This record gives sequence, structure tokens and C-alpha cells, in this order.
Amino acid sequence: MRSYEYVVVGGGTAGCVLAARLSEDGVRVLLLEAGNARPLESMAVPPAWPSLMGSTADWADQTVPQQATGTRVAWPRGRGLGGSSSINAMNFVRGHRASYDAWVTADAKGWGFDDLLPAFKRSEHTEGRDPMVRGVGGPLRPGPAVQRHPIAEAGLEAAEQAGFPIARDISGGLEEGFAFCDLSIVDGRRQSAADAYLTPILSRPNLDVVTDALVDRLLMDGDRCRGLEYHVGAGTSVAECTGEVVLAAGTIGTPQLLMLSGIGPADHLEDLGIEVVADLPGVGANLHDHPMCGLVYESAQPVPHGINNHGEVQGLLSTGIGGHGPDVQIMFVDVPLRAESLPGPAIGHGYAIMVSLMAPFSRGSLRLAGISPGAHPLIDPAYYTDQRDVDIVVAGLRIAREIGAAPALSPWCGREALPGPDVRGEELRSYIRSNLRSYSHYAGTCAVGTDDRSVVDTSLHVHGISNLRVADASVMPSPISANTNATVYAIAERAAELIRS
Repeated sequence: MRSYEYVVVGGGTAGCVLAARLSEDGVRVLLLEAGNARPLESMAVPPAWPSLMGSTADWADQTVPQQATGTRVAWPRGRGLGGSSSINAMNFVRGHRASYDAWVTADAKGWGFDDLLPAFKRSEHTEGRDPMVRGVGGPLRPGPAVQRHPIAEAGLEAAEQAGFPIARDISGGLEEGFAFCDLSIVDGRRQSAADAYLTPILSRPNLDVVTDALVDRLLMDGDRCRGLEYHVGAGTSVAECTGEVVLAAGTIGTPQLLMLSGIGPADHLEDLGIEVVADLPGVGANLHDHPMCGLVYESAQPVPHGINNHGEVQGLLSTGIGGHGPDVQIMFVDVPLRAESLPGPAIGHGYAIMVSLMAPFSRGSLRLAGISPGAHPLIDPAYYTDQRDVDIVVAGLRIAREIGAAPALSPWCGREALPGPDVRGEELRSYIRSNLRSYSHYAGTCAVGTDDRSVVDTSLHVHGISNLRVADASVMPSPISANTNATVYAIAERAAELIRS
């Protein structure tokens, strides 16, 4: 048994930020991570990220069979120091400001774009950007691709030819349009949260980092969290906490640990024989993700192997269907990305124009499958259960087809292999369901707010529990119109500031 001022659960993106910032003050900090301390060699190689899916660095979850498709969907998430920032596709993009201002409208006061902007800026070091919006001097060094793939360059020109705006800084959160987006790639290598925040400060004598550590449960004295119990191998340890326990185990791991500790929907906990500490129905509710679907083209000439992340250019657009800001992202991908069950061209002989639903209306849930801390939970994102989501993706695919037919892409375009140029109407809606992929942007299962469905207040304290906060993607009350990683950095930076104050 050891005592700490702060105990951080999860060594992923948010956990690395929290460990670094909280240990700056000289207080004792413990960081617990279920994965391994040693990174896989392929993590550093940007185009190799697809090979990390299903590896030892991936929890390798799956959804329950989806109502829209009858099939399960793979849900990769990072396991190891750096978490998902060590295995993701490295797009470093803020959501449009409308995404965060919607949080304030939903009663998460203090979490709008302007509130988060100092935290966004604190996380990054950018060059040649507007200093009123972008950061200088932070640990992260995001930037657009240096050596650009010809498919990305042709796609950007095609978008302009089709009449869509070109953004100056699509990663900044203030624009719609197309541009080369920022990537978490520095000098040709991935920069993870562990690389940027944790590795440089591992020698701090007041910081303990324990890997291969699975947290079993939070320890409670009534409604006060006093620490936690965890195990490494066969050995069980207790970490007492004089300050706060901060959960940064992500959209899946955080609600899972809360429920195992008796904090969550009472009826679900009672069904599993778990003693209820706090009846919080919002734990595990409000689950949302960005589903993807795309057009796959056979190429008219060999497609060079990418040296970056396979998706260097993004477009953020409003279809007008959602009515609350940009709702689709379009990306030019230098491999023929599609659902594994669908036929199509081989790598090097095709490419894709992907459409991602950025503002889904559908909401799902996460529930425990049993009382073992290491068990895979029941994940149901409920993709496309709200028909407006399908309508938005249909509109996005029509835009993608328009861009795909523009002159700049004609040297590359052999034919539309998926779904095929004659697939329209109801057949197109069916194709959207059959070519369903997760963008792995899971969020929302411990939403910030003040209503009965929220889990944490605007200071990220768990409702009704003292000395316990949540600081990861699970607190996002509604979707953001971008890849989530940059926002998780900002949430963690802001959480550290709230805790230290």
C-alpha cells in the first residue's frame, strides 16, 4: 500500500497529459496503465498503423450485432502508454467551434470553444499559424504532411474544381472546406502522447508509472473515493489517495470501472449482484461514434505507397440536414479502404474517398458483460438507428462522387468499384449499411452536464462522489466534427488546470 496525492487511471492520451501536468508541482502522482510499457516498433512508422489493429497494443473490442447490419463491428482502442494516440491514424484536428458551443447549449457551461481554446493552445507547438488560435511552445508538434501523396494533392484540387472552399487551417476549428490537415507526425515518425508528455518526465522522483496494471475497483468510504485496488500479474496492490483519483481510461474503460465499483445505473448493477454506491443512469449511456463509408475506385495507374497516414487531406462540410454545424468529413485515402467483407481492388491498385458522419443523431450504450475487470464489455453504438444519419451519409456520398469525377482525379480514376456508378436511391442506403466501418472516435459515456443523464459536473467531478473526477473522451456530451484525439488532449489539459487550481 502506498499513498499519493493523485492517482490517474489509464496511461493513454489523457493520462499522459495528466501525469505530466499534475507532477509538475512536486506532489506524489501514480499513473496506472493496463498495457505494456514497451512500444511496438511499428508504432513509430506512420503508414504501418493498420497493422496495429488486433496487436498486443489493442484491446480488440467488438460491438454487439448491430441492428442496422446484423453484424459486429471491430472497435480497436489503444492499450499501452500513449493509448490510442500510439495506434491511431494520427490526424490532429479540432472540431468546428459549433461542436463545442453545442456542449454549452446542452448545459455544459464552461466547455465551449472559447473556453477550451487555451487548453488546445497549451498542448501544441505550431509554426506559421494564427497565434490567436494556434499554440506555440506546447509538447505536441502537429503539422501537415511534408511529403505529400499524389492522391491527396489531386483530391484537394478536385474539391476546388467541384466548387468547394479551400481552408487556410482546417485543423484550427474555425473553418469549413478542404485542406491538408495536421498530423501527429514529426520528422517522419509518429508522436504519441507518451512521446510528447510522458517520456521526457519519467525521471521525476514524485511520479510512479506502473504498467500491466489492471484496476479492479475503486475504494469507497461512503460517497468518498479514497483510492483503488489493482493487480499486476497475480499480485494485488492498494493505492491510497489523499487528493483525487482521476479516471482517464477512455470511453470504454472509465464507465466500465465505475460500474464495477458500484457507480452507474442501479438496475444494471443489481442484475449483476454489484452493490450500488451511486445510482447514475448516465454511466455507459450516450455512447456515440463516427461511422464511415466511402467510394472505392480502381486506379488507372499504380498508386504509390504512402509514407504518412494514408489520409492527408480532409474536408469538413455541412449537408444542411443536421442543422447544427458541419456534419460530414470527406477524406482522400491512398488505399482502397472498405469493410473487410466487401470485394475490391488490392492495395496499390485503388484508392477511396471516405465519408464520415460527424454529427450522428444515434446514441448507444455500454454495459458490463460480467463482474471481471478484464472482461470485454457489451458495446452497442446503435449505428444508423436514427434514419437522419443515413440521410446525411447519402448526401456526403453524393458530394464525394461529384469530387471523384472532377478533372484533377481523372489520371487516377479507372472506375468506381464500390458501390458502382449505377447504385443510387435505396441501393445506396443499403450500401451504407454494408460498408460500415468505425472511425474509432468513441465518446460520451460519462457526459459532462447538470441533468439526470450526465455523469460529471462542469469541473469533471463525478456527481455525488467526492475526490473522483473523469477526464477523457467519455465526458463529451455530444459529438465533435473531427477526429477526437486533439480534443482529448485539450480536455486533459483543462482538467489538470481545474485540479491544480
